[in-house]
Amino acid sequence: MRHSADDRPDERAIAQFVPLGPCMKLEIEIGGRTQRVELNRDGTRVEAFIDGRKVDAEAADLSDGAYSILIDGRSFDVRVQQHGMVIRAISGGHEFAAIVRDPRKLRRGTDAFSAEGPQSVTAPMPGKVVRVLVKEGDHVDADQGLLVVEAMKMQNEVRSPKSGTVQALRAAEGQAVNSGEVLAVVA
Repeated sequence: MRHSADDRPDERAIAQFVPLGPCMKLEIEIGGRTQRVELNRDGTRVEAFIDGRKVDAEAADLSDGAYSILIDGRSFDVRVQQHGMVIRAISGGHEFAAIVRDPRKLRRGTDAFSAEGPQSVTAPMPGKVVRVLVKEGDHVDADQGLLVVEAMKMQNEVRSPKSGTVQALRAAEGQAVNSGEVLAVVA
């Protein structure tokens, strides 16, 4: 099914593809903008609250990574790929990338924010480094932007997993990077 640019899904559509449980609360970053999302799923019915706005949808799993979504009476065929915290969704010839964080894991200390020792910061997906925001030796706070990687025509800020010092910076502006490639080390 092909959709016009006016019919393309927005962040509401991407929010439907996060692994769901009863009352899943997440932070989803798309194009540098973070939204708080609460998801409830009952069979194919999905109820999402995005920054407090309610969105009802129907989501049918067609095959591994392929979904049929109905939002506000509009139908979308979507293919989804997950790479760690990054979800890439393709629908109607448009691509979207979202970084998904579970705040409950951050509070419990099961995510990298509580990590001890040097932490490698990797590219979430293939792309090009368009800005370097820090230099070696700089002190950074947890979740502070380190670099900006452009992928699929969207700029994604790569953030520090912890407070510390930038021990190594392995990427430069204009450099092409692969998914999982180490861009920096924060100690």
